[in-house]
Amino acid sequence: MRPRSPVPGRGILSGTGLIITGLTATLVALIVPIWSYADRSGTGLDVLNSETVSTQYGPLSGLDREFITKVRLAGLWELPAGQQAQQKGTTAAVKTAGEHLVEGHMFLDERVRDVAAKLSLTLPNEPNEQQRQWLDTLNSTQGAEYEWEFANILRVAHGKVFSVVAQVRASTRNTLVRELAEDANTTVLDHIKVLEATGYVDFDALARDMAAGSTPPLTRTPAPPGPVTDPSPAIPVTPSPVPTPTYTLPPAATSRPPSNAGKS
Repeated sequence: MRPRSPVPGRGILSGTGLIITGLTATLVALIVPIWSYADRSGTGLDVLNSETVSTQYGPLSGLDREFITKVRLAGLWELPAGQQAQQKGTTAAVKTAGEHLVEGHMFLDERVRDVAAKLSLTLPNEPNEQQRQWLDTLNSTQGAEYEWEFANILRVAHGKVFSVVAQVRASTRNTLVRELAEDANTTVLDHIKVLEATGYVDFDALARDMAAGSTPPLTRTPAPPGPVTDPSPAIPVTPSPVPTPTYTLPPAATSRPPSNAGKS
């Protein structure tokens, strides 16, 4: 008996088989990316969760801890810069800007030390390398050149930290950090205004600097937080009970300094 020949049109190469194969391939193509994304590490939410620790004041993220460190670092160099401006400044507006820096960071440094203690965080006791370079620049200049450098260096620094403060205030789930961000926002905005009131800020250069480089990436701090240590007071002022500062801006400069003031 002769074997039966295969029936034409049946099997995977038939019209029906090709349709089923195509539909299966399409379904796999749709499912695999969804599964891969759901299981993927390194997304924003994944990073947030991996660096967040629980506290009695609410979750404390890596961004929250970095912000606390930056508030402390700001005081470590802006306090001496403000005191120096009160001594080396030749105009009332520059001296007043220095006064605001000292008063604002005395207040913020006391606040950040209290927050860090409650959250069991360690804080730095000296400025970072970039901040030391800024202080060196201010130490090496005099007169109009000093005032130009003072106003522009401090204005650039405050402009960059302003966006970090806003991000933390908008996203934090920790009540202590939220309150600190509100205080920092008020202080930083006041310092921006008082520095601009000196008349020395080069807004064209400022715009170019902000456009050329966004806020530097955060250096993630380890979680959970380290043991409590009491950092030394921000140099050179010893914090004491200071009420929330109330500021009065100085009058704007009567005339803009020469365009080449402070430039070599």
